[in-house]
Amino acid sequence: MPKSKRDRPVTLSKTKKKGREHKEGIVNGIREAVEKYSSVYVFSFENMRNIKFKEFRQQFRQNGRFFLGSNKVMQVALGRSASDEIRPDIFKASKLLHGDAGLLVTDMPKEEVESLFNAYEDSDFSRTGSTAVETVELKEGPLEQFTHEMEPFLRKQGMPVRLNKGTVELLSDFVVCEEGKPLSPESSRILRLLGIKLATFKLNLVCRWSPNDFELYREGLDLSDVETS
Repeated sequence: MPKSKRDRPVTLSKTKKKGREHKEGIVNGIREAVEKYSSVYVFSFENMRNIKFKEFRQQFRQNGRFFLGSNKVMQVALGRSASDEIRPDIFKASKLLHGDAGLLVTDMPKEEVESLFNAYEDSDFSRTGSTAVETVELKEGPLEQFTHEMEPFLRKQGMPVRLNKGTVELLSDFVVCEEGKPLSPESSRILRLLGIKLATFKLNLVCRWSPNDFELYREGLDLSDVETS
């Protein structure tokens, strides 16, 4: 009997080497981009949607590169202090890489970059575990948006429903989700059935570095937050 591929031992040194090579590739890619392009932007994101982000990136395909991944790896690429930064003052941008963040390295004029980021916003269905941004409640009575075939499925989602002359009827008021609380799998499914999109995929500029200046975008930040090395 041939040996199953699943039974083949994995050498940990190889996996570690592969992980190290991947990180080194990101570091080298960022450093090459900084040499090639004139400006570096740190941005944050909310409710990331990969397909939509890919579409947004297409606007920079001729004159820039995006980088997402480990913040620590991106910080190493730029330099984490004045003593190891790859360009003068670029460590300031490095210090703002935390949380859900990424890098854009580009030659696109500053005004165009700001315009594209500020204008971009896309609604989508919320995922399980995300925080509800508002309370959604259904009132007792007929739910004519659902066909009678949906009644068993709605009951499985915890909704108090029954069929009344072929119409799905809600027997009492039902809170689908509460503002500030995480969405359960059931709440997420019901919101999708209702066509209610509570998540907004948004990209926010945090700062911009260029050889000539450094600029902060995020409110509440001050140059003193990043100037100490």
